[in-house]
Amino acid sequence: MAALLLLLALLFADLGVWQVKRRSWKLALIAAVDARAHAPPVPAPGPADWPRVTAEDDAYRHVRVVGVFLDDRETLVQAVTELGSGFWVLAPLRSEAGFTVLINRGFVPLDRADPATRLASELVGHVAVTGLLRVTEPGGAFLRSNDPASDRWFARDVAAIAKARGLENLAPYFIDADAAHPDTKSPPVGGLTVISFWNNHLVYSATWFCLALLSLAGLVVLFRPERPAG
Repeated sequence: MAALLLLLALLFADLGVWQVKRRSWKLALIAAVDARAHAPPVPAPGPADWPRVTAEDDAYRHVRVVGVFLDDRETLVQAVTELGSGFWVLAPLRSEAGFTVLINRGFVPLDRADPATRLASELVGHVAVTGLLRVTEPGGAFLRSNDPASDRWFARDVAAIAKARGLENLAPYFIDADAAHPDTKSPPVGGLTVISFWNNHLVYSATWFCLALLSLAGLVVLFRPERPAG
């Protein structure tokens, strides 16, 4: 019985402690991402830095890049936002540094998918773009795969878009552009990035600790010596 009690105690207690550690890691990650997203923009990573770009260290970093948009090679990716259903407009930008990067210029409703309906928002010549660095989304969305052959996109897969649009020397990330102005609603509307992290580790750790206590209490009752009658 002692060995069984020890095994159960280690099993549940270790799982509870693991969840506590995971919660500490998640809180540190959230704090780091929040600091990156609200920091002054830094230059977008160039080719020399691409091998070191990771989701853990660089996702949602506030970056800046200067260049010229290649509007004739934009890609529409289906999206649902606080403004409704529509598309993200991903346009390649050829930077002054010589590389190309996909810019998520923002959201357009279904009736503004055609570039001809938003000529007023076309950016000509050299422009400076600030926004949040985002990690590529390969394959597609949940239960919906990208279909490059039909030009139907459900996730922002940088490599697949590069191949479909014939883009070379493309950064392995994309940038969610900041809003052009806090009050603007002219499509495409930037600044709609939602930063959210699942964090239920405290609940899970409490659950494991309670299970450990209940299991140990149950075993104690089960193997408790019976009192002699009379």
